[in-house]
Amino acid sequence: MTDTYIFNNLYIYLFLALFLLCCGILGILYRKTLIGMLISIELIMNGAGLNLVALNRFASPDNTYGQVFTLFIMGIAAAETAIALGIIILIFRKFGHIEGAKLKEMKD
Repeated sequence: MTDTYIFNNLYIYLFLALFLLCCGILGILYRKTLIGMLISIELIMNGAGLNLVALNRFASPDNTYGQVFTLFIMGIAAAETAIALGIIILIFRKFGHIEGAKLKEMKD
């Protein structure tokens, strides 16, 4: 009985998506390394994807627009991660660290 209640309740999915969004925003604000910021951005994108899939399932289960948008978000997230990791590796090779606050040389 509780299993069907959990899986058929929209608010649980929306709360989980909101939790992922809040963890991502707090991670961007409080993480000092670029890897931590990248992981936080991934949490935000996963929260958005979960929100789209849950709304699609409960609001309009006949079409698959939410799932298609989620696949699109996952593709963008994968490309963004690959590019960001490449940039982070270049920054580490040039400066020897990846802490975002200490990268004042890049502003010049």
